[in-house]
Parts: sequence; structure tokens; C-alpha cells
Amino acid sequence: MAKHDEGQIGVVAALVRSTFLVNAVYAESAREYGLTSQQGQLLCVLMAQPYGMSELGAMLGLAKSSLTGLVDRTERNGLVQRKPDPQDSRAVRIALTRKGSRIAEEFYVEACKRIENLTTGLAGADRDTLAGLLGRVVQDNKVPVVFLEPGEGARP
Repeated sequence: MAKHDEGQIGVVAALVRSTFLVNAVYAESAREYGLTSQQGQLLCVLMAQPYGMSELGAMLGLAKSSLTGLVDRTERNGLVQRKPDPQDSRAVRIALTRKGSRIAEEFYVEACKRIENLTTGLAGADRDTLAGLLGRVVQDNKVPVVFLEPGEGARP
């Protein structure tokens, strides 16, 4: 284990702790909209377009049974709907309802604002460096696009 200056932490601890921090902020935002974190993730993913169940499972990292339960609960709340897949009559695509689109947009904007606020103590150049480095980590590890950058084409 390498020693670090006081206040300095290593890359592993920094990434893990920042994950906990972002997840806590995200969960707090979700609760305020009557959502679980997973429902918030589902709504944000669906803002771009409807997806099939296998695509959603891969993007969200959920097993089929877990995803089915998540979609069922979110559908009961009137936020998503199952629609026939035009390419495969045996499959369905999950899409936002009108209510789901409205809540997804509001939740997305609020979550973005709160997550952005986590970096207010950084100078502009440091924020750019952080974004560049984290962006490379995400791209190098082929993380699916589950959350768009504000203004990057998110549409309800």
C-alpha cells in the first residue's frame, strides 16, 4: 500500500468513494420523486428511446427476473409501458408513458444539478481534467450509455 499525503487518497479508494457519493446523491433525488434508484436509472435510460428487455438487462446489469420485477413495479406506477416490438412479434419494448417522460425529465435535471454540485469546489480546469480522465475510464471499459450528459440529446 502506498502512503499518501494527508488528504490524498489513491485511485481505487477515490473511485469507490466517489461511486458511493454519487449513488447517495442519486438515491436522494430518486426518493424525492417517489422512485427507487433503479427506477430512476430505468427512466433515464428510456429517455433516449424504448428498449427491449434484453437490451435493458445488459445496460442496467440486471438478471432477467430482476429486470422483469423492476419493469412491473414501474409499469404499475404508470411510468413505463410495454409495447409490441415491430421487428419481433414475440418481444416487447419498454417505453416511457407521458407521465414517465415528465417525471424522467424532472428527475434527470435535478439529479444532474446535484451531481454537478459535487464538484463546485474544483476550479474549471480541474473539473475539465476530472471529466476527461473519468471519461477515458468509462470509454476504455466500454460502459453502456445509461446516463447522458446534460444537453446531449436526452429527450423525454
